[in-house]
Amino acid sequence: MRFLFVHGTGVRRERHDRLFAQVRERLAARFPGAAVESCYWGDRFGATLGAGGASVPGLRPGPQGTPDPADAETAEWALLLADPLCELRVLAEAGWAAPGDRGDADDEDAGYGDALAMPGVRAAGARVLALLEGLPPAPPPTGDELGALLHGTGLAAGFAAALDTAAGSAEAARAAARAVDEQQARELATALARAVTAAALAAATDEADCTGAERDRLVELLTTRLGGDGRVPGARVAAVLGRLALRVTTQPLLDARRGSLTVGATPVLGDILRYQSRGHELRDFLHARITADPGPTVLIGHSLGGIALVDLLTLAAARGEAVPGAELLVTVGSQAPFLYELGALTALEPGAKLPYGFPRWLNVYDRHDVLSYLAAPVFPGDVRVSDHEVRSRQPFPACHSAYWKQDSLYERIEQAVNEAEIG
Repeated sequence: MRFLFVHGTGVRRERHDRLFAQVRERLAARFPGAAVESCYWGDRFGATLGAGGASVPGLRPGPQGTPDPADAETAEWALLLADPLCELRVLAEAGWAAPGDRGDADDEDAGYGDALAMPGVRAAGARVLALLEGLPPAPPPTGDELGALLHGTGLAAGFAAALDTAAGSAEAARAAARAVDEQQARELATALARAVTAAALAAATDEADCTGAERDRLVELLTTRLGGDGRVPGARVAAVLGRLALRVTTQPLLDARRGSLTVGATPVLGDILRYQSRGHELRDFLHARITADPGPTVLIGHSLGGIALVDLLTLAAARGEAVPGAELLVTVGSQAPFLYELGALTALEPGAKLPYGFPRWLNVYDRHDVLSYLAAPVFPGDVRVSDHEVRSRQPFPACHSAYWKQDSLYERIEQAVNEAEIG
């Protein structure tokens, strides 16, 4: 009897050797005398950037200079989409001095106009908030530029909720209470307009069909209806959030590091994509390795290695040419059942049964491993297929490689070998 280990996506020689050393040691301890071999395929059939990454924008650094204003704007909106009230929060907490905190009573720049001194006169911020609360939640799609824009961008459905989010927030109430003169009111109007727009965009997610120009026009129209005239955030908000957005949002990082991130992700994602288009090369290689020894073989496939083995064994069995020696398949952290459900498994249509001649299949998963799936429920009634859960207590992605040190994995493999009477 022998074991043949087939590694997963993104694994190259150094990583493979460490993983296989763990597998070989554990299997050899439980199966004295059994041959434990590896089928390393990463260098030969793994993905590489054939043109050195020439297709990737940003891989080669461009001229150094000041940040592009468009990048800063994109970062600010990324922050707003994550937290539509963030600019209002800045105004509420740090925008202007609160009433009663004037400091020097003789300071003419304290920013409290005649509104505070005149009974019955509504403060500027309260007036802006009242205008927001009075906006129609469903502007008509025609005859009204704001309504037409909302309907044309896919934001109309979430507009009413976006208004409620902004108008009913504690941040808006506090910011309005602090805005007591006209300049502050205009700044508040812009922040409220951006908050409503961001909330509508966030609710629409990828259903939105909105360009940057349309977004900016929407902010401008809302600002005007709230009594403001600014097209950009107020100076106080910009001073606090402008640089913060560039630091904490992912878009500037992705823009700056797209090249290096792409190169780093190529082995993992590239192996999967290459297998989907040229998987026969890897399957032929695996077939040759399996049949090189006619004795009974337990195939252990991790991640993409499991997918390739399922495809190979299914295609061979469907042709009536079951792979000689393949007595037991063990997939670990495999996506094969999920691809089968999607109709993306090369060898098997959704709903089709595993062919006669397909060996026993033990599928091992960890519920915290988002790249592992259940096999038995998608092949109901097939006694050849069973699932076994391993709990590494590690989060993803660490759990995707944590199987190989779990005693329960090898205990279950030993049980499956005995059940299949492989000797």
